Amino acid sequence: MDMKKRIHLELRNRTPSDVRELVLDNCRSNEGKIEGLTAEFINLEFLSLINVCLISVSNLPKLGKLKKLELSDNRISGGLDVLAEKLPNLTHLNLSGNKLKDISTRKTRSAETKRCCPSLNN
Repeated sequence: MDMKKRIHLELRNRTPSDVRELVLDNCRSNEGKIEGLTAEFINLEFLSLINVCLISVSNLPKLGKLKKLELSDNRISGGLDVLAEKLPNLTHLNLSGNKLKDISTRKTRSAETKRCCPSLNN
């Protein structure tokens, strides 16, 4: 199932602003990008995109209330600097099982990284 269709099914007759948690694990992303997720999900606090073949998070919309983002088991290798701008309240980020070359957001948010992700400070 593709990501847009999965989002439509997960809405279950709700508006995007009513959604607090969205689990899109194991659905397909076309061209390795996030599709169908818009800034209309203004109250989204938890987003799971595990094993969806993501290569990039560059088109992730601004989600001001998102606190937890699961991106494990994808093919992301970089470009994480957009997360600091688009997800200002992010406290938990899971990137295990990706092909990361470096963590460029480390410079931008080093204090927060030390607090929530101590294993990244080695």
